[in-house]
Amino acid sequence: MPLIYRKTAKGLSEIETRANRLPPRLRSALIVVDGKRNLAELRPLILQPDETLAALAEQGFIEAIREVAPPPPPPAAAPAAAAGAAGNPNDFEQTRRAAVRALNDLLGPAAESLAIKIEKARNLAELTPLLTQAAQSVANMRGRGAAEAFAKRFGLL
Repeated sequence: MPLIYRKTAKGLSEIETRANRLPPRLRSALIVVDGKRNLAELRPLILQPDETLAALAEQGFIEAIREVAPPPPPPAAAPAAAAGAAGNPNDFEQTRRAAVRALNDLLGPAAESLAIKIEKARNLAELTPLLTQAAQSVANMRGRGAAEAFAKRFGLL
């Protein structure tokens, strides 16, 4: 069974207080470790994943656990265009939340300011340009393929 990494009490404390002054590479990796993603899912999100995760584990910020069951497939997010066409506020909310989650998953702490703007969007007209900006940020940091997948997921393509 695959390994899953989760934060220890020390890791959770470090996120809140920055008491141990982790270098940016280790802090970014600590933020991404959520107790849900397995090692294969973490690798593309972390620079030098083996060394970084080993360092965090050695210092007591994270621990490895065995995955109990394979995670269920993520629900498909409603494309932004569909959310606007339906006019259902719940669809818009779900799309907005899914966009923030996807952006944080892809870019980690670098997505914070854009994620906040997306969270403040009140309607599809405000959300669509922010999603386009998010896709461009994903392209800059993760490559064209990741950006196209993001854009397709949220109805930009």
